[in-house]
Amino acid sequence: MRSQQSPGRPRRRLLRVRQRPVPWQDQRPTWMDARPAVIAQALKRAQARPSGNWYVVGAVRDVGGERPLAGTVGGREVVVWRGVGGRLVAGPGVCPHLGAPLTDSAVRCGTLICHWHGLALDGTPFAGWEPLPVHDDGVLVWVRLDDVGGEPATAAPFVPRRPAGSAALSAVYVGVGACEPEDVVANRLDPWHGAWFHPYSFVDLRVVAPGGGTARRGGTEGDDGFTVDVSFKVAGRLVVPVRAEFTAPEPRTVVMRITEGEGRGSVVETHATPLGPDSWGRPRTAVVEAVIATSDRPGFAAARRAAPLLRPLIRAAAGRLWRDDLAYAERRWTLRSTNSFPG
Repeated sequence: MRSQQSPGRPRRRLLRVRQRPVPWQDQRPTWMDARPAVIAQALKRAQARPSGNWYVVGAVRDVGGERPLAGTVGGREVVVWRGVGGRLVAGPGVCPHLGAPLTDSAVRCGTLICHWHGLALDGTPFAGWEPLPVHDDGVLVWVRLDDVGGEPATAAPFVPRRPAGSAALSAVYVGVGACEPEDVVANRLDPWHGAWFHPYSFVDLRVVAPGGGTARRGGTEGDDGFTVDVSFKVAGRLVVPVRAEFTAPEPRTVVMRITEGEGRGSVVETHATPLGPDSWGRPRTAVVEAVIATSDRPGFAAARRAAPLLRPLIRAAAGRLWRDDLAYAERRWTLRSTNSFPG
């Protein structure tokens, strides 16, 4: 599927100089293309997919040291740490003795030791504490909470297809907004807003296949994605043109995959995890976004070696985008909660 406004396919090169840049206010409006019904149907299809009750709680890189990785999922406190031999252990974040917050407890030699009275947890059931299923996908940590999800459980989460870890550079951004996961997912299933809402990052955006990408699950394929031609801004008129595909493999995840152009095969995974209400009773959702970049260019090996220096820059770039997009998601929830959302 191809719109009449679609430019030619992005050419396989790193940089391009925009010959006739269009001022922000003069670019082609996208509001007629971004039909509310199309976005709503894409969201509905995503929400209908199974999750197996798995939730992303953070980055694998953040698990280790003397404190557990801690958070909430659906109002449930959860802690994750590395047990004996480095294996991941997850479980409730409330001490079964007198309710101490295990997030403040210490990890010593693979054992989580409660700082109130010294109850020691090695990851096996003990004193009323029961472990939770946990999954390390190499980049992110997932925890399964069957009583929160309420779906048939699966042995592992639906992890999107990624570039091989040995040939990729990954970074993880985490942000929190006053909204529900569906508001985050809906934001990502609206690619039309990119060049209008994020002009500092995106230009020359065209959705060339609304609803015509390919989503894969269990070896099957469906006509269920958005294909976009867009240029990432570098500096001034320098841009990197790519073709990208947006798909939703499960109800709380949207994946952007570069299919043509520089970085082909790279993915940006956006995971939305419900945290629970804030002090005002508003829902809170964590955005856990994994950028997994790859390239067949010889210089990319040097970039991978410089990963410790590049990760903060990648997180900062993601954070700038999500300051806008979380405002978008929060606005959507506010309108929905007052029955004022026009979509």
